[in-house]
Amino acid sequence: MEIQHVNVKLMLSPRKDFDFAPLVPIFNTWIQNQAPEDLLLDIADYRHVPNGPGVIVIGHQGNYSVDNTDARLGVRYNRKAALDGTNQDRLKQAAQAALVACRRLEEEPLLGKTLSFGGQELDIFINDRLLAPNVDATRKALHPELESFSRKLFGGAQCAFGYSTDPRSLFTVTLRAPRPFSVTDLLVNLGA
Repeated sequence: MEIQHVNVKLMLSPRKDFDFAPLVPIFNTWIQNQAPEDLLLDIADYRHVPNGPGVIVIGHQGNYSVDNTDARLGVRYNRKAALDGTNQDRLKQAAQAALVACRRLEEEPLLGKTLSFGGQELDIFINDRLLAPNVDATRKALHPELESFSRKLFGGAQCAFGYSTDPRSLFTVTLRAPRPFSVTDLLVNLGA
């Protein structure tokens, strides 16, 4: 099964009081400086939506956001454009983009170190219901790919896998590592 439109969301340390307001000027700076490696175009502000998508910087190839969907705060990368290569290449690209964005936000002075990766949990979504419907057959077909990717990402550590089973939802898997990893550790594990 070939996948496209991979999304990765890195769960942040639990923060009920996280202030989304500084993200708007931060993401404006990303647009002005055109970093990370994508044509960044605009910002969508959904702070008013409880447990919603937060603040999104919209790019040509992908979007970056600090997302609070389902009351789970995280940094999310949403790959929109098709990407050549293997499924492993696509998983790696999305994870790397999310990790780089997370590191930038962790180091952002305007946030005053209020945002940090929890180190053990991330979600992978396939934002294409035609290619990857959220059904048992997709889970069975993709599990070996996801297992291989998780071993690389978490340096050989065995992860727990949690799959969403609602057929109305995107195909989603939650990876839980047995111990915390830093953003830098995960980037090194990916060869970045």
